[in-house]
Amino acid sequence: MLSITEATSLTEDQSSFKTLKPWWDVLMDYLVILMLMASIFSGTLLIYKDNMLCLPVDDDLPNASAGKNPSASSSHAPTPQPSVTGTASRTTHLTTSAMADHAKSGHPTNLDYQQYIYISRVCYQKVLPWYSKYSPYLALMHSLILMVSSNFWFKYPKTSSKIEHFLSILRKCFESPWTTKALSETACQNSEEEPRRLKACTSRILDRSTDEPISPSSSYRGEAPFAISDISSATILDKKDGEQAKALFEKIRKFRAHTEDTDLIYKVYVGQTLFKVFKFLLILGYTSWFVGAIEFKHICKPDIQNLTGYSVFFCTHNLAFILQKLLITYMVLVCIYGLVGIYTLFWIFTQSLREYSFEKVREESSFSDIPDVRNDFAFLLHMADQYDQLYSKRFAIFLSAVSENKLLEMNLNYEWTYEKLRQNVSRDANGRLELQLFMLPGLPRAVFQMTDLEVLKLELISDVKFPSKISKMTWLSELYLYHCPAKVEHVAFTFLKDHLKVLHIKFTDIDEIPLWAYSLKGLLELHLSGNLSSVNNKVIALESLKELKNLKVLTLKTNLTKIPSTVVELASHLSRLAIQNEGTKLIIMNNLKKMVNLRELELHHCELEKIPHAVFNLTHLQMLDLKLNGIQRVEDMECFHHLRRLSCLKLCHNNIAFIPATIGNIQNLEQLFLSHNRIETLPNDLFSLHKLRHLDLSDNSISVIPQAMGQLGLLHSFIVSNNKIEVLPCELFRCIRLKVLHLGNNKLSCLPSEVGELTQISSLELKGNSLEGLPLELGLCPFLKRSGLIVEDYLFDMLPSDVKERMTE
Repeated sequence: MLSITEATSLTEDQSSFKTLKPWWDVLMDYLVILMLMASIFSGTLLIYKDNMLCLPVDDDLPNASAGKNPSASSSHAPTPQPSVTGTASRTTHLTTSAMADHAKSGHPTNLDYQQYIYISRVCYQKVLPWYSKYSPYLALMHSLILMVSSNFWFKYPKTSSKIEHFLSILRKCFESPWTTKALSETACQNSEEEPRRLKACTSRILDRSTDEPISPSSSYRGEAPFAISDISSATILDKKDGEQAKALFEKIRKFRAHTEDTDLIYKVYVGQTLFKVFKFLLILGYTSWFVGAIEFKHICKPDIQNLTGYSVFFCTHNLAFILQKLLITYMVLVCIYGLVGIYTLFWIFTQSLREYSFEKVREESSFSDIPDVRNDFAFLLHMADQYDQLYSKRFAIFLSAVSENKLLEMNLNYEWTYEKLRQNVSRDANGRLELQLFMLPGLPRAVFQMTDLEVLKLELISDVKFPSKISKMTWLSELYLYHCPAKVEHVAFTFLKDHLKVLHIKFTDIDEIPLWAYSLKGLLELHLSGNLSSVNNKVIALESLKELKNLKVLTLKTNLTKIPSTVVELASHLSRLAIQNEGTKLIIMNNLKKMVNLRELELHHCELEKIPHAVFNLTHLQMLDLKLNGIQRVEDMECFHHLRRLSCLKLCHNNIAFIPATIGNIQNLEQLFLSHNRIETLPNDLFSLHKLRHLDLSDNSISVIPQAMGQLGLLHSFIVSNNKIEVLPCELFRCIRLKVLHLGNNKLSCLPSEVGELTQISSLELKGNSLEGLPLELGLCPFLKRSGLIVEDYLFDMLPSDVKERMTE
């Protein structure tokens, strides 16, 4: 027996799935309940009242057997007891005329009450057909099986989890205030009254809600049935509701990805429908055969003549009539059930239930980007439509990217106020006011109130729009767009064209570069980072850069095989070109020859094996940076005499093994970076560069510093860390203008006392050597402080206290 609590839970479980139960499933459930009632009633009658009544038949009756023993009959002739008089009178009432005439004569049967009971039990088991005894129980079993199969897809673990998740989302979408707001705005946009359309729509909604009720089946566009709850919910969405709607968008996105890949729910539903139709045919087939064979009268011939003296008995089944009527009723219910099941199969196989289109919703609303869905997701929506199409219309709002962007924008403006944005403003290295926004759904409107902002960094913001309000940011000069496909209004573009000086764009595909960026006539610097190559390894031409007439700096962080021809269009005014090629070999560089006005050139990660000859045509070049390339040979340095203005040469992170003597041809060189190479010796010609101010030879294999080092009288910085130097020449300390001297991680055993002659030194690195002590002359270096002296603590502690005190001041 089910308890009340268990029965209540079953009812609640059924009601929770009612949204996915179309009319035929509901009708089938009721039919199964009626079948259960009929089978239970029949079974109850069989348990309490099922019985057979049998009387013996004499030899002289038409149906009597010829083998009766008269002596046995006379020997058993007791007088009937009063207690069984009523029973004997009932059992002797025969339907045939012969038996009636014989009963009227009062012919005795010579049987007592217990013998009647015994005969009835024997004949019940012997002659009564099985379908008369067990058909109610069989009907009960079939009804239970039909009940289980009707809702099998709600119970099967692999489908029930998805269904429960879908229904929970569906109800939240239906009740979400964001749905009401979004659809109310749609109704307002469709209004013919353009001025004050939101106010007019709101008043119209109020009038309809007070004058007449709106049914759920009302027109989607005309009657706006979704906005009748509260006028505040149609226009204002609080933070909690906004967060719930945002979570719904994310849940639906994940649920869609989870259900669109499979059609398991569809297959399970089709399978259970086919099973129900098969069950209907099975029940109808065997029940129709034996329902007409249920009879009231039966002839029984048990082999018990030695006990009763009779061999033939006439029996009646007292429940035959009502049992037959109940089975006919059961068959009628099964027939209706089967017809509904056949209709269900017809509905399933005549429609594309694994595809669902929101075309009508797109036509009736402003959300034209609602995607069509398929597989299990589509099937669940089709089933929900059978309950009420209003559900799918409200659900569609949460599939629209436009709707999501509107919600995110509203939440964004609610959260990112002017005060909060001010807290995130900082100053960059140049002292300019800078604001960086990262992974936001959009650009807060409060940004455009910050009129003193100079640098704006936007990264991973999906929906960036620059309205006309940006024209108030008169100090804005530098903009970062990292994976932010930005759109601008006409007024905003006019402002950016005149005021923006530096633009940084990072992209995944070249289509993400906004077209308006190629028309910023006032732009001075353009930095592009992303993929600019196609599958065929051919350079995808950038849009025309001719309009960037004031562009001075162009940076391309990409994977080019040749310098784009569009860059040559900037040759007349471009002063700095930087290409960071991310390990892709730059093969064709003939276009460099045309860029004669170039002053700075960077070629990083371009897999160069030697210095490109095209570089020597850049007579105005002042800085050349070729680090991170793998250059092995620098024999072409004799050609550097063409670069008379070259003052900075960077060859770091290459495979250079030696420096040729022709390096002395670069007489105007002031900065030379040769760190992270394989250099072992230094030529004397290197120290003939009298204008050299910065020399970086760290992370090489240098063991000896030549005495010619003393010729570099203007040297300010000398870095030889991570080498194999054992002794420092005294000529090194003739470079009295040295401010930075890094000797760390070498093999020095002592530091000459001449270090005291470096009166301008402020940074001295000695850590990682084999020093036994520090010279007292360090105290003669007035600009050298403890923070600038990089050495082991125990060596510093060995200095006299007065020297330590002076250096720690």
